[in-house]
Amino acid sequence: MGKSRESYPIATRACYACNSARNSQQKRNVPITLRRVLKLTRYQWTVFAAAWLGWGFDIFDGLLFNFVAPNAIPTLLDLPIGSPEANTALPYWNGILNSLLLLGWAAGGVIFGPISDRFGRKRVLMLTMLLYALGTASCAFVTEMWQLVICRIIASLGIGGEWAAGSAMVAEVVPEDQRVEAGALLYTSAPFGLFLATFVNAEVAGDWFAHDPAMSWRYVMLFGLIPAAIAFVVRIFVHEPERWASATAHAAPARVSEIFSPEIRKRTFSALVVTIVALITWWTCNAFIQALANALAGAEAAKLGLDPTATAALKQAWIKRAVLWFNTGGLLGTLLTIPIAKILGRRKMYMIYFAGSSAALLAAFGLDLPSETRLYMYFFIGLTVFGVFGSFTFYLPELFPTRLRSTGSGFCYNIGRVVTAGGVFAVGAIVQAAKGDPAVFVRTMCMIAVVPIVGLLLTHWVIETRGQKMPD
Repeated sequence: MGKSRESYPIATRACYACNSARNSQQKRNVPITLRRVLKLTRYQWTVFAAAWLGWGFDIFDGLLFNFVAPNAIPTLLDLPIGSPEANTALPYWNGILNSLLLLGWAAGGVIFGPISDRFGRKRVLMLTMLLYALGTASCAFVTEMWQLVICRIIASLGIGGEWAAGSAMVAEVVPEDQRVEAGALLYTSAPFGLFLATFVNAEVAGDWFAHDPAMSWRYVMLFGLIPAAIAFVVRIFVHEPERWASATAHAAPARVSEIFSPEIRKRTFSALVVTIVALITWWTCNAFIQALANALAGAEAAKLGLDPTATAALKQAWIKRAVLWFNTGGLLGTLLTIPIAKILGRRKMYMIYFAGSSAALLAAFGLDLPSETRLYMYFFIGLTVFGVFGSFTFYLPELFPTRLRSTGSGFCYNIGRVVTAGGVFAVGAIVQAAKGDPAVFVRTMCMIAVVPIVGLLLTHWVIETRGQKMPD
C-alpha cells in the first residue's frame, strides 16, 4: 500500500515514466489513427484495452439473454415455442428477468464500488468479469425458471461492479489531458458488446442450430464464458494504479455514506441527475426496440398480404435494422462527447444530449412517418439517447476523490437502475396490452421524450469539471 514508485513492477512504472525515447518506440506499435486521439504508453494501452474488453463483454453478457428469450422462456416453462401460450408468457417473464437484471446490476455497483476503493481496481475488475461470465454461461445448464433467475442475478452483480472498477482504473492511469478521450473511447465497447451479442445469436441460434430452437439458446449462452479468458489477461498484465495505491495507503476504508457528506453531496447529486435521466431513457428505448419493430413489421405485412413465413422474415429484418441503426448512432454519439465536452464543457454537453434525445424521440414517433422510416430514425435516437453514455466514463471519475472514486461512480451510475427496473417491468405489461398494435408503442415512445426534457431542466445543478484535475 505504501510502496514507492520504484518498488512497483517495471510495467507499472512504465505507466508513469514519460521519457521521449520510450514513448517514441511505443507509438510505433499503435495504429496512426488511434495515436492521434490517444497518446498513451504501451502499458496505458494495456490498461485501456483490458477495461474496454471488460465493459464490452459486460454489455455482451448482460443483453445476450434478450436475444434467446423467445426460445429459452417457453422451453423452461414447457410451452411450445411460438405458441399463443408462449407469446403470452414471454413479455411477462421478460419484464421480470430484465427487472431483476437491473436490480442486480444496481446492487453490484453499490457493493463492489467500496470494495474496489479498498482492495484495488485490478482485483475487482477480475472478480466481476469472472462473476458475470460464469453467471451467464451457467444459464445454458438450467432446467427450471428459478435456476435461470439465480444465474441472471449472479451475472448482474458482476456486470454492475465491473464498470466502476474499469472506469476508475483508466481515469487514474491515463494522463490528465487524455482523460476525456480515453473515457469516451472506453464506452465505444458498449456498441461492440451489442453488435457481438447480435452476431453470436444470429450465427449460433439463427444458423448453426436453427433446426433445434429448444437447444440453440443454450449454446448461445455458453459464449458468455468468453470474458473469463480476458480476466486472466488482466491478472497477468495489469497492475493497480499508483494513484490509487498512494491515496489509500493510510486512508480509512470507503463507505457509501461518505458520498453524501457536505463536502461531496453536490457532486453526487450532479452525477445522479445525469445518470438517472440517461438510464431511464436508454433502457426504455432499448426495451421497446424489438416489440416496436415487430409490431410495425406485422402491420406492414398485413397491409401487403404476406404469408406467415414472409411475415416472420420481415419482422426479423426490421428488428435487426432498428438495432443496427440504434447501435450505429450510439457509437457516433459516444465519440462526439469528446469534442463537445472539451470545447463546450460538461454542463452544455448534457444540455445538448438531453435536448437532442427529446427531439429525436418526438421526431421519430410524433411525426406521421412511414413505418420503415421510423426504424431509420433510431440512428438519431442512438446518437443522443445512447451517445450520452460515452461521457460517464470520464465525467463521474472527475467528480470524486481517489479513495471514493469507485464508490461514488459505481453508486451513481448504477442506482438509477432501481428506478429503471420498474419501467422495464412495465414494458412487459404494455407489450401484452398492445396485442401487436404499433400505435400503442408509438404513443409510449412519444411519452418517453418527457424524461430528457426533465433532465434538461435539471442541468442547472450539473457541476462543471472542464479544465480541472481529478481530485486526489
